[in-house]
Amino acid sequence: MSDLKPMMLIPVETPIIKPGDDLIKILSTSIRKKGMRLEDGDILAISSKVVALAQDRIVRYDTVKPSRRAKILGRKYSLEPGFVEIILREADEVYGGVYRAILTLKNKMLVPNAGADLSNAPEGYAILWPRNPREAAKKIKEDMEKEFQAKIGVIIVDSYCIPLRAGTIGIALAVAGFKPVIDERGRKDLFGKELKITRRALADDLASAAHALMGETDKRIPAVIIRGSEVEIEDGGDYDMFIPPDKCIFSSIYVNKVKRIKHDHEA
Repeated sequence: MSDLKPMMLIPVETPIIKPGDDLIKILSTSIRKKGMRLEDGDILAISSKVVALAQDRIVRYDTVKPSRRAKILGRKYSLEPGFVEIILREADEVYGGVYRAILTLKNKMLVPNAGADLSNAPEGYAILWPRNPREAAKKIKEDMEKEFQAKIGVIIVDSYCIPLRAGTIGIALAVAGFKPVIDERGRKDLFGKELKITRRALADDLASAAHALMGETDKRIPAVIIRGSEVEIEDGGDYDMFIPPDKCIFSSIYVNKVKRIKHDHEA
């Protein structure tokens, strides 16, 4: 019989978090109001939006003067020109799009709208990705550990789209306190075959589980305590979850094709 214990997901409800709010104070107070505390081994999954709001990463896009390119893309993809201008400023690369979404490269990730989002933001405003997500995750870990005298991990969670699948899932934008990717290469499967390329995206698995509780609308659950994951918590570490574009099955084929189409269009 397995001696594995069940993993628990505990939602943390908070008041609406506003720009410049003290995120640590709000989270710690909300956890204590549930009659709970963080324990050694817990992982605190936090919505990227509330991290961004605490950093005042919110922009009034309807006052932004759009460039000619922003106007063209706005008409093409049915997006507000000022919002498109923000996307262009935030993005490292722009590849194309569909209705209400532009595919971009941002911080080594293929992501819609360079991470800028209109949902759960006041009318006329866009919430951007947190500034330096890795450092933000580390700081949250340190501050929450001091609050509760416990060794924890932290995941900053964002919603994400999988190619050719409807709907969003959760993804780990940044991690602190544990290794986000487990390398299974060299291990054997059930039939004794050696795994050649498999690496398990542990942080993304946990982020998506937390995202299922957070939702995308008006639940006011910006954080989830993940308990019993048996993840090994550690201090320090600067974890990288990215792979080079030529090693990624999507970007090596699809994005390069998009670049060729874009180049042919502009030639």
